[in-house]
This record gives sequence, C-alpha cells and structure tokens, in this order.
Amino acid sequence: MSEPPPRDAERDLFRDTWVRYLGYANEVGEAFRSLVPAAVVWLSYGVSSSYVLADAIDKGKKAGAIPSSEAGRSTRVTVAVVDTFVWQALASVAIPGFTINRVCAASLYILGTATRWPLSVRKWTTTALGLLVIPGIIHPIDRSVDFLLDSSLRKLYPSVEKPSSS
Repeated sequence: MSEPPPRDAERDLFRDTWVRYLGYANEVGEAFRSLVPAAVVWLSYGVSSSYVLADAIDKGKKAGAIPSSEAGRSTRVTVAVVDTFVWQALASVAIPGFTINRVCAASLYILGTATRWPLSVRKWTTTALGLLVIPGIIHPIDRSVDFLLDSSLRKLYPSVEKPSSS
C-alpha cells in the first residue's frame, strides 16, 4: 500500500485501507492457476474488477461533490471516473495479471524441462514463485501506468485539476 495520508487528510477507503488489497486478487488467482479450477481464477478477476469499478465510482462521487458550475462538474466527474477506471484496470488487473500468468507459465515450463520433480511439487513451486513476484511488480507497474497515461490519455483531458487516480 502507499504511504498513509497526512493526519488531517480524509482516508481513502480504496487506497488507504485493507480494501486496496482486493485489487490484487487476480494476481493471487493467477499464481494459483495451476492448482485451482479455472472458475476460481475468473472469480479472482471478478473481485479485482469490482474493486476497480467501485474505486472509479467513488472518485466520480468525490469529484461531483466539489462545488462548481454544472458543466465543470460534469467534466470533472467524467475525467475522474475515466482516469481512475483506466489507471486501475491497467495497473491493478490487466498488466499484473498478464505478468504473473507469464511468470508462472514460464516457471512451470522451465521446472518441467530442467527438473525431475513431481508435477505437484512443480505446481506448488510455480505458485510460490508467482506469489513472491507480486510485491516486486506493483510499484514499477504503477509508475509505468502513470507514465503511459501522462503521455497519452491525460493529455486529452480538458483543463481541469489533474486526476489523482494513482
């Protein structure tokens, strides 16, 4: 999780509490893919996607609560929802899910060709490797998605406050 907010700042339920970990459910699902039914992995994506949607809605509500003209309010809400949704979808679901999937698939393949370990040991080792990689990919992916959005989508926004979806 990110550093705690200043004492006088409002706590963000989706960024500053345990709820943030729901966004990582699909990475855990991907790590366990070789051991659990596919439905469990898809359920983990459902949990992460629900987190993304809830965070985007929350940021839209917060942007809408700021007093301003109706036109400015509508634009601010749209930018907040779109920016948060795209950022979270990339940084919490798509890129980490793909990364853990490929790490686990590659490690299972390598263990299958380089060792004579039983399949169950190879699967558990693959799962452990996938889980160990998760903490190491979070911040680099977050910063890469910030750079990607700053270099593309965020340049298209009208001149309203820069969204703080990351």
